[in-house]
Amino acid sequence: MSNAATLAPVDPPAPGQGHADETTNWVQKIIRTFFSPSAGTVALAILGALVIGALIVVFFDPQVQATMGYFFQRPGDFFSEAGRAFSSFFSALVRGAIFDWTQPTFAKAIRPATESIVRAIPLIIAGLAIALSFTAGLFNIGVQGQIILGAIFGGYVGLALNLPPVVHLLVAILAAVIGGALWGFIPGILKAQLGANEVIVTIMLNSIALLLLQALLNTEAFHGTGYAGKSMPVGPNAVYPLLMGSGFRLHFGFLVAILAAVFLWWLLDRSTFGFELRAAGANPEAANTAGINVKRTMMLTLVLSGALAGLAATAPVLGTEKGLSVGLAGTIGFDAITVALLGKSRPMGVFFAGLLFGALNAGGALMQSSAGIPVDIVQITQAIIVLMIAGSEAVRWMRQRRKQDQQTVEKVEVSASKEGAVA
Repeated sequence: MSNAATLAPVDPPAPGQGHADETTNWVQKIIRTFFSPSAGTVALAILGALVIGALIVVFFDPQVQATMGYFFQRPGDFFSEAGRAFSSFFSALVRGAIFDWTQPTFAKAIRPATESIVRAIPLIIAGLAIALSFTAGLFNIGVQGQIILGAIFGGYVGLALNLPPVVHLLVAILAAVIGGALWGFIPGILKAQLGANEVIVTIMLNSIALLLLQALLNTEAFHGTGYAGKSMPVGPNAVYPLLMGSGFRLHFGFLVAILAAVFLWWLLDRSTFGFELRAAGANPEAANTAGINVKRTMMLTLVLSGALAGLAATAPVLGTEKGLSVGLAGTIGFDAITVALLGKSRPMGVFFAGLLFGALNAGGALMQSSAGIPVDIVQITQAIIVLMIAGSEAVRWMRQRRKQDQQTVEKVEVSASKEGAVA
């Protein structure tokens, strides 16, 4: 059974579907290549993006620009200011994301590291949702909407019910998971039964989820009295407990993220469903021939992906913001795509990629406040990482295709020469 994913399809394609299947497989191969970069490519992309980000800071630094006016008279001034601006990028990033050595106490000095983890929690869990769907050959672009639905369900349970400690938190988490799973079920059933494109369906569901959140926040059931534009705060029993005391925002959601990563590792690598999921993602026709219900697997995959996205919503709703707002999800769902890319769609890789992006986001705040570096530089750096990985993997894929085409041509020439010799 372990070779099921490599079997060739036995039955010929249905009339009119051969070209569509071939196109779908071709697109999936490109996406699979894009989401499976080598470790060296990822490392070089991160390093290169950080260097380019620092160079951008140097180029737009006012003092560096001023020294360029008399560069040939005193070039030392230019290189001195350029070095200062270049180093300020990395020093501000480290101080804002890992350890701030300028703070008077050790507790304040390590606070940046805890803030990086706090910002990474929803990115890790949402990145796991993306990685799960991609492993099955699906591109769930609707994690953003599934986070919003999870936030609506979990947030409402958190603010509307009055349950005992622990129980209230668990019920709110379960509600968030159900909300995300429900929003993942819709594209899942449409994909399985009608062959609908999950990318298009989930993009539309993102907009519907945001509009639904805006409408609900204008109802008295959510905002109550005096909370226009946002919901009432969730009950104290539905809030994630803090892990390091009131001086830090690090909460129990970090342990939830670790458990989610462990669960996904077990699901993909140790469970029967994980094998079916990977087989369906590698070769749907072969998996179907081997007796795997591919449609059911695809539907359950999107449901589970949505459930993880709903779980990601608990980080802001029950952890940091402790309520609902229009900008609650931010860009978590879209940033998670990059996190899954950097993590090579593997649970452990996604976990560390989420920590990296959390550190970049946390460092960006200090970069702007202390060093005068625009926070947009962080977003530019993140985009450069994606572009560098995409470009390198595209070149690698084109080289492989060219090599395969050359080998095919050589085989045809050898076969033709043999036939000519026999004739």
